[in-house]
Amino acid sequence: MSYQSSQGLQQFRNQVGIKFQLYNSLFTSLPFHRIEKTGILLSLLLTYCEDAYKRKESPEKIIEGFFDKHTTNTSERERADTLFRFVQYVERQIVLFDALEDAAFKEVNDMNGPGTLKQLAAEVMQTNKEKELAEKLKDYSVDMVLTAHPTQFYPGSVLGIINDLSRAVIENNASHINTYMQQLGKTPFLKKQKPTPYDEAVSLIWYLENVFYHAAGRILSFLKNQFPDAVSETNPVIKMGFWPGGDRDGNPFVKADTTLKVAEALRGAIIKCYYMDVRKLKRRLTFKGVDTIIADLEVKLYDNLFIPEQKDGLRTEEILAPLKKIREIIIYQHNNLFLHLVDNLISKIEVFGLHFATLDIRQDSSIHAKTLEAVASVEKILPENYAQLSEKEKIALLADIKIEAKPDLYQDELIKDTLRSTGIVKNIQAMNGEAGCNRYIISHSFSALNVWEVYALFLLAGWKADELKIDIVPLFETVEDLQNAPAIMQELYQHPVYAKHLKMRGKKQTIMLGFSDGTKDGGYLMANWGIYKAKENLTKISRANGIDVIFFDGRGGPPARGGGKTHKFYASMGKDIANKEIQLTIQGQTVSSNFGTIDSAQFNIEQLVHAGISNELFSSKEVTLESSEEELLEALANESYKSYSALRNHPYFLRYLDDLSPLRFYSETNIASRPSKRNSSPRLEFTDLRAIPYVGAWSQLKQNVTGYYGVGTALQEMDRQSRWTEVKKLYDHSLFFKTLIDNCEMAMKKCFFPLTEHFSNHPVYGEIWTKIYDEFELTQKYLFRLSGKTELMADYPVEQLSIQMRERIVMPLSTLQQYAITRFRELEKNGDIKNPLREVYEKLIIRSSFGIINAARNSA
Repeated sequence: MSYQSSQGLQQFRNQVGIKFQLYNSLFTSLPFHRIEKTGILLSLLLTYCEDAYKRKESPEKIIEGFFDKHTTNTSERERADTLFRFVQYVERQIVLFDALEDAAFKEVNDMNGPGTLKQLAAEVMQTNKEKELAEKLKDYSVDMVLTAHPTQFYPGSVLGIINDLSRAVIENNASHINTYMQQLGKTPFLKKQKPTPYDEAVSLIWYLENVFYHAAGRILSFLKNQFPDAVSETNPVIKMGFWPGGDRDGNPFVKADTTLKVAEALRGAIIKCYYMDVRKLKRRLTFKGVDTIIADLEVKLYDNLFIPEQKDGLRTEEILAPLKKIREIIIYQHNNLFLHLVDNLISKIEVFGLHFATLDIRQDSSIHAKTLEAVASVEKILPENYAQLSEKEKIALLADIKIEAKPDLYQDELIKDTLRSTGIVKNIQAMNGEAGCNRYIISHSFSALNVWEVYALFLLAGWKADELKIDIVPLFETVEDLQNAPAIMQELYQHPVYAKHLKMRGKKQTIMLGFSDGTKDGGYLMANWGIYKAKENLTKISRANGIDVIFFDGRGGPPARGGGKTHKFYASMGKDIANKEIQLTIQGQTVSSNFGTIDSAQFNIEQLVHAGISNELFSSKEVTLESSEEELLEALANESYKSYSALRNHPYFLRYLDDLSPLRFYSETNIASRPSKRNSSPRLEFTDLRAIPYVGAWSQLKQNVTGYYGVGTALQEMDRQSRWTEVKKLYDHSLFFKTLIDNCEMAMKKCFFPLTEHFSNHPVYGEIWTKIYDEFELTQKYLFRLSGKTELMADYPVEQLSIQMRERIVMPLSTLQQYAITRFRELEKNGDIKNPLREVYEKLIIRSSFGIINAARNSA
């Protein structure tokens, strides 16, 4: 263990571990009904669980045995009431732990160490690469896109308490800590209603206002101060994107009006941020020559915010121009007094403009096809036999549309809204600038026609082909789609009309790649390798056509959905993969866990910025994979895919997941506006299952299949083929493969098979449980052999300890959730659907999901 790791671990023990024990004891003194007894019983239950799992007891036997031994409760209803109190108590323990981790972030992490901009500055100066950095920063950026994916189980009120509690801990303010814990005790964790898409947008705008706004300003100011000639006004390095209100894929509640309303909210929020900063500046800039300028700017921003008829009159340059004038006066007349404050605000404006974050529009390709068929049928803009035409014939028609459609002529609301959604982009660009909304993402892209369909929808909305300020972004997700992507893009690049469109867009093409569905479809290794190869092949084809390709990664929180050590993946891409920009989604839970405070956001953004720059400036041959290494990874991915496919195709696979996990209850958690399935049919089909509940269900089962399954089998097969030396060399020299394995270890560290071991002898599910457990053991065996370590995540001692502590806190919840699932199934099996306890157990299953997912921080 390095000195820095050792220091961080000790700080974690002091600032998080010890303080958790101290503040946790305060819960029992809070003035709430039977809380002291609940806390004592919960502590006894935790110990009872740990001992009982060693005896291989089932959760049902554990819960019943615990009640028999430690309480006088005999009725099921009384016991259920006690279990609910346990859930509420553990939920608040997890919030406390989150707040303590957030508060300790600066002490636990090396804010000037590897991956930070201070380290980058040192590297650049030591290697005399200032010119190379300036060249890189001309068009390099990190674009973080906040999404409303349903992985955030905390309501906004609780997230606010975490923020305030962590600040009180940093300040060591015992009075505030006690007050916030009382507030926590009275604040409900369960959302009674699903949020609307606008509600989701408002929740994420809070992070833009309170976290990203400040963190991005700090980072850009540092880069400007350190490398004044490298950072240009036109490319501020950091960009923000936004999906809530624009992402209508599978979400019937997102309408054109929603999109417009969210765009207005984003504009209002960023102007409010500028107004508040200008007010603070006004208190400092009280000297001659600048006082009147800043006062006039304050009035201008106030009028735009609060006087309706002046809301649309403001432009970014009207805010920047007076600040630049103030800057000049301060330099030449006032000895640079408060210059840093002015520069910081200018940096923020360069990053956020009047749009705050670029609002993306996304829809499924099948909806576009359906809409164009309706256009052919209703308005006859396309031939009536359009649906029967070949793909080539359709493309010829779609590339040359000259007539504007009339959305109000259509009865189908989805068709009407799809036609309107391309039209409102003009309104948003007029209000927030082109950066306000300038791309359309196509889910389930599987042909060039899918791109042309969206191109046609913009023409139908009245856009002229030579004025189309929109990037059309295909999203490739499944293993097959990733393999077909290069041929699809080659076809598009060769088409003269599309080539002209790309020339107008600066010869740039953004392509989105989905990790979640790729993992669900092909397993962990195949999904990651498939995306790597797709990037490599797409880069080659794009470069051959004179196109700068930009990859937009749809990443979730856990390793199974492209999360984990994300920055290390970008640092490991090598020179055969385009990296002019890093674009990735920041989803739900990841927003609060990795970017929940200004310090953590700054640290993690810096890691991403550093990864893309270091990849180009300091990349060695070890980063770019050799052909022999690629062949080995291909072999590993194929073996892993075979293993995962065999499990996925087991006749009882879906039934196993549905019966043993809380999968079917996911839609009742009210954490998102989007339905948890693509199809409303009561029958569970693998293709209809969304990746988030799929991965989340495995996470709550403590089996995390999607994060490692097939890896052990693949490594074993290479060993059998006498290729182990090659595998070991790959692990030692390839950052990409090392990061894959590190993330695999993270997923495995969160597994706990004793929770479900009683199913090992089940007549229906025993075979599946045993296959999963055997693969886990096989993978662990080979990972230890690879790393030379004897425990998972040994290279990351702080994260390892954090997971251990979190998993121990949540053990009673996992146990009682499995107990509730068992009792619910028994009532269902016996046809006792009117039994009031059925609803009680259903609520218990749902409530415990919150704590389990929240405790893991990146498991959904």
